[in-house]
Formats: sequence, structure tokens, C-alpha cells
Amino acid sequence: MSQATAPEPIPADQLHFAMPPKHDTVEEERRHRKERLAAALRLFGRLGFEEGVAGHITARDPEFTDHFWVNPFGMSFKHVTVSDLILVNHKGQVVEGRHHVNQAAFAIHSQVHEARPDVVAAAHSHSTYGRALSALGELLEPITQDACAFYEDVSLFDDYTGVVVDEEEGRRIATALGPHKAVVLRNHGLLTVGDSVDAAAWWFITMERSCQVQLAAKAAGKPVLIDQASARHTRDQLGNDLAAWINYQPLYQQITRSEPELLG
Repeated sequence: MSQATAPEPIPADQLHFAMPPKHDTVEEERRHRKERLAAALRLFGRLGFEEGVAGHITARDPEFTDHFWVNPFGMSFKHVTVSDLILVNHKGQVVEGRHHVNQAAFAIHSQVHEARPDVVAAAHSHSTYGRALSALGELLEPITQDACAFYEDVSLFDDYTGVVVDEEEGRRIATALGPHKAVVLRNHGLLTVGDSVDAAAWWFITMERSCQVQLAAKAAGKPVLIDQASARHTRDQLGNDLAAWINYQPLYQQITRSEPELLG
């Protein structure tokens, strides 16, 4: 009996690997950002990140760069569609859409977008474990591979003065964020940013889970810290916005396939 011939490997350039899309027109880019924004809001709803009317994700408009798209005030994350999104200008005025804007969303996000031209999207909600960690006034520690994505790349806004409704408080938060991908707002929650909606949403989701792991580990005992050199190396591998975009794609596929009406 002759020995079977082993299958030939498929050339790597013939294998599919998703990368962030390129757009030929500003209209295509706008539509893309709005679709990703609606999907991210649906995911936040599915993951239980809602707390009443608190929470918002914004996406900078690709043409009017001092404007941003955001979820309507008072609408459940779980119900948002592309056509529900509102466009807000640099004065906090709604220029497209028929819903009000959350004043806290404008106060915080307008200042973050202004201070960080590199940021396309910002995400904030009152998630359970993010709030718990913020109540301790702590940052994430390098106790897992996933948490290392935030090593030396997350800051603490070490103050709380009530609901953020004025731009000066938003400026202080933007200053605290600095060049980082995330900030812990003491006694408030988490805020993450990225060069795409996908990246900002992924950073929030994985940061929330890392908060949960840290709280659970500390409740059970004394976590073993990953050494500084290894933490930095892991951050360099996992902590960039492209890695975040790639990690987010399975979640985007899940929500758009199970709830395709969100794209309407």
C-alpha cells in the first residue's frame, strides 16, 4: 500500500486576515464609523454596561472633525440603530438627529476629542467592576496578560465633584487622560479611547474584565505581579490600537449577525 501524500500548506497570502478597512470617500468613512458606533452601543447593552441614562460612546466625524456622533440621551444601548445616532458640534448643539445629547457626554467627550486629535472614539459607562475599582482609587496592576495591555498606559483622575456637566471638568479629565488609552475616574468609572470605534470599545470591554479579575484575585489572596520588563513587553505586543481592533472583530461579528437591524 502506497503512503498517502500529505496535504500541501496553503500559502499565507491566500489566507484571510481582517485588517481595518480603507475608505475612498468621507461619506463611506462616516457610514462606517456610525455602523461601528451603533454596534458598540449594542454590545455595551448586551454586556450589562448600562445604568439608567449614564454612559456614552462617541465617534469623531471624519469631515467635521470638531463634531462627534453619539448615542441619543435616554435611549437604551440595546435599541440604538445607525439612524438613531446624533451629531453634536463643538458647542454641544445637535446638528443632525432628533434627540437630545447627554450633557455629561458633551462635557467629557468634547474635551477629550479636542485634547487628543489622534482619538477617533471614546467610551465611558458606569460598568460594575470599573466603578468598583474606581471607588478604591486604584489602577490596574500587571497580574494577567490582558491587564498588561494597560501597563503604564492608564491614568487616574483622582477627584470627584459630582456629575460632570461643565466643560472645565471635562478639560480636567482630558488632562488626566493625557497620552494614555484609558483613565480611571475615581468614584465614577472608566473611560477609554482609540483610533477607531472598535479599539475604544475593545479597550473598555477588556479593561472592565481586567477590573473584575483584579478585584476577584485580591479578594482571594495576594496576586503575583508580572515583572516590569515582561509587563512592558506584553504591552508592546497587545497594547496598540491595531491589536485592539483585531481582538474586537469577533464581538462585532456576533452583534451584527444576531442583531442586523442595528445597521438600519
